[in-house]
Amino acid sequence: MSWAWMSPGYQSRPYQRNAFAAIGPVASLRIVNKPISPDGFPRSAVLADGTFPGPLIRANKNDDFSLNVLNELTNSTMDLVTSVHWHGIFQKTTNYADGGAMVNQCPIVPKKSFLYQFNAGEQTGTYWYHSHFKAQYCDGLRGPLVIYDPNDPHRALYNIDNEYTVITLGDWYHAVSSAMSQFSSTLINGKGRYPGGPQNVPLAVVNVQSGLRYRLRLVSISCDPAYKFSIDKHQLTVIEVDGNNVKEVVVDSLDIFAGQRYSVVLYANQASAAYWIRALPNAEGQNFAGFTNVAILRYVDARVPDPPTDPNVDIPRSLLPLNETDLHPLFPTPVPGPPCRGCADYNFNLNVTVDQKPPPPGQKAPFFVNGTSYQSPSVPVLLQILNGIDPYKLLPNGSIYPINRSMSVELSIPAGVAAGPHPVHLHGHSFHVVRSANSSKYNYEDPVIRDVVSMGNSTFGGDNVTIRFYTDNPGPWFFHCHIEEHLVRGFAVVFAEDTKHVKSEVVPPPQWSTLCPAYSSYVTSSASVKPTRVPDVPTPVLSSEYYPTLSHLSVSPSQIPLLPTPWP
Repeated sequence: MSWAWMSPGYQSRPYQRNAFAAIGPVASLRIVNKPISPDGFPRSAVLADGTFPGPLIRANKNDDFSLNVLNELTNSTMDLVTSVHWHGIFQKTTNYADGGAMVNQCPIVPKKSFLYQFNAGEQTGTYWYHSHFKAQYCDGLRGPLVIYDPNDPHRALYNIDNEYTVITLGDWYHAVSSAMSQFSSTLINGKGRYPGGPQNVPLAVVNVQSGLRYRLRLVSISCDPAYKFSIDKHQLTVIEVDGNNVKEVVVDSLDIFAGQRYSVVLYANQASAAYWIRALPNAEGQNFAGFTNVAILRYVDARVPDPPTDPNVDIPRSLLPLNETDLHPLFPTPVPGPPCRGCADYNFNLNVTVDQKPPPPGQKAPFFVNGTSYQSPSVPVLLQILNGIDPYKLLPNGSIYPINRSMSVELSIPAGVAAGPHPVHLHGHSFHVVRSANSSKYNYEDPVIRDVVSMGNSTFGGDNVTIRFYTDNPGPWFFHCHIEEHLVRGFAVVFAEDTKHVKSEVVPPPQWSTLCPAYSSYVTSSASVKPTRVPDVPTPVLSSEYYPTLSHLSVSPSQIPLLPTPWP
């Protein structure tokens, strides 16, 4: 196979030291427990193929993906079931492969597997994958995914684009995800240091050759913080946002929120030396002391391997920060619906709040969207739809928003809720950001298209981020905050799109129908995942006509156990 990433500059590969192991698009992905210490602190983790981040999954445009996820988890201090979401992939006609636990599928139980098969069609660009069971990806199950375009319209802007130019930014935790603790360190390409930790832990190094241009694919695999990314003394040209090509924008820093991706072109035109790569979290008290939140950009002929300055002393001032409103699609892409506020076919205002009542000891207050806190149903939403349940009776009650086919949808999402800014992600679609955070202007002509957007923090007279998308993809699609703790605490809804055509256009493979019986049996027999709090929602009665394997359940369909409690 001829890979688009084998660019003319590929001969510099021997000098690159922080490449990802690359697999795919046809591969097996073993989900395992393994002790690692990427920042010097040892802990057991949940990993794809035993590495953090997981291997780079790469493909070319129009390739078929066939990714066999094998659950080999054994450490009961963490979740033992899993599912994998391919973040940013639309999954047209393959909603069952989207990976959202209890939205698109039942989780994969230990010693079982599920083959995720899909085609991304015309999609190209930078994506990623992660567990979508509770907050499991915070324990390590996350990695990059890139679809290369042999006819990339930006191809003339760079020499090198390969596994050595993928840069992941992720938070790391010394406690397991169920503890919902503050992150302990920042890892850039899986390496970093924590405050007060050992100073002999290696930092990530990105080597460059003077005179060449590099397409750096930035992937935020964060569970919580946003990062301010920059490279000392270098400007960056933004050319892609969340898998969407944009007109060139030159910056010297950018904010990247959990789940977002950017491709930037770096021109290696500075003196041959080493420079700090910075990823400063938007959390209180964060800095670069002790060589935290940094990696190294190193010219291959640099005489000194490390930057000569203390990153916490000589901090460059950003003069060209990225503003989201400066991003525009490379090619004209009409905004769905009429060019006026509230003029789409569907207009939803999503009012997000936090419960003001003191939570029980050891728990955190739930989030609510329009008065309802999302609680995972006992049966996947897709399975409910396939069994012909009325779209207005789908569970969980209050969290399902039915929308018909070939319609424009507008979502307005006022900021102001605690613990922001919140990055919100829509499955199954990219969307036009007609009003960005920190702006009061509406752009119905050429706004940026992406799949994760920050709600802002009401610092600009009251943020009210507004997005538009078009309904052309039947199935249930998650919409949620990508700060994982907030999702677990109920910050989510599901758009049940064109349910009328789901049964004819979304046909799960036979293996998919075995996931729920296996999960039901596992939950019934394993105290480690039994629910400790039962939501006050009924369980739908499912027809065995579509789902014959229901007859093999150890309990009746109306008794399928609920997913574990949404918050500890």
